[in-house]
Amino acid sequence: MKIAVLGGGNGSFAAAGDFALQGHDVRLWRRDIEQALAHRTEGSRIIVKDSNGRHDVRLALVTTEIGDAVDQAELIVCPVPAFAQAEIAKQLAPRLRDGQVVFLPPGTFGTMIFASALRDAGNPASISVAETGTLPWLTRKHGPFEVAITVRAKRLPVGVFPLRTADHALSVIGRAFPGVIEPCGDALSGALMNAGPIIHPPLIIMNAGPIEHFESWDIHKEGTQAAIRRVTDALDAERIAVREALGYGAPHFPLAHHYAKEGEIWMYGRGTHERLTDSGDWRERIVLTEHRYMREDLQIGLSFLASVAELAGISTPLARSFLAIGGAICGEDFVSTGRTLDSLGLGDMDRGSLQRLLREGFTR
Repeated sequence: MKIAVLGGGNGSFAAAGDFALQGHDVRLWRRDIEQALAHRTEGSRIIVKDSNGRHDVRLALVTTEIGDAVDQAELIVCPVPAFAQAEIAKQLAPRLRDGQVVFLPPGTFGTMIFASALRDAGNPASISVAETGTLPWLTRKHGPFEVAITVRAKRLPVGVFPLRTADHALSVIGRAFPGVIEPCGDALSGALMNAGPIIHPPLIIMNAGPIEHFESWDIHKEGTQAAIRRVTDALDAERIAVREALGYGAPHFPLAHHYAKEGEIWMYGRGTHERLTDSGDWRERIVLTEHRYMREDLQIGLSFLASVAELAGISTPLARSFLAIGGAICGEDFVSTGRTLDSLGLGDMDRGSLQRLLREGFTR
């Protein structure tokens, strides 16, 4: 299968390396010219380290030309932070062709950014854009051409835009993630599965003191205490209430299952919290005003949740509280600078109109 991977961060390296390890034809697009050149000089290889050892895999192409990366690709995977989606969507849109599937793991409703970019570019191609609730790998880069995969996802709830193309999109994505994909309806349902805005804002805000005091801090080890877990569960209850108010059914993948030793299996399976903390890869320096936990998960993720909650008629006091505190830390108004239905061009739609758009797509 021909797969294009966009980006040069942890998730993009894990995707490119893991797909190549499975035997797929993988092309990696990187924005940084010097890094792409250095990568090609090293033979377009990625070292993948996982529980089975160390694997040296070769990519079909490493390029700074996005058109070369996505040409003839059946699946285009874009695991970049949400704040990078608009720029990439604009570059990608003119180059998309009928039948291609763009997959955002996760997306924070970035599906609409990519679909809108296609429309704005005047590209008549019939494509699908899909997103899921988490990055399919717990992963960190260990070097310029090396990535460690601690855990691979066991269940990935995926929503598709437009929903009428779901069978095709899920079939294509399923070939890259065999036995893992679970349909969850439309793209908004997929966006409301996103775990990042639930797990990370309480961890960085309630651990702000030690994060700024110590040279490095593991928010998932020392930072995950009972009081914070109770807040995380309450914040997740706001997300689930929004899903239910919009008519989305179970499973809702409550974050509590990530930590549980019994009951329903979460996206990463059982025992992954311990494997994550044991790896030591998440003991890191976090600059609160810059880190993606603040900029992607809190500023963008929670502003989006609060916006959709307003449409659904659901109160989200915790989401709005974290937006206020995070904004104060960064000296910004996160409600106005984040991602909302209005900023996505959907603010004038009622629930019925939005649901029709999610099902049918933009009018040709």
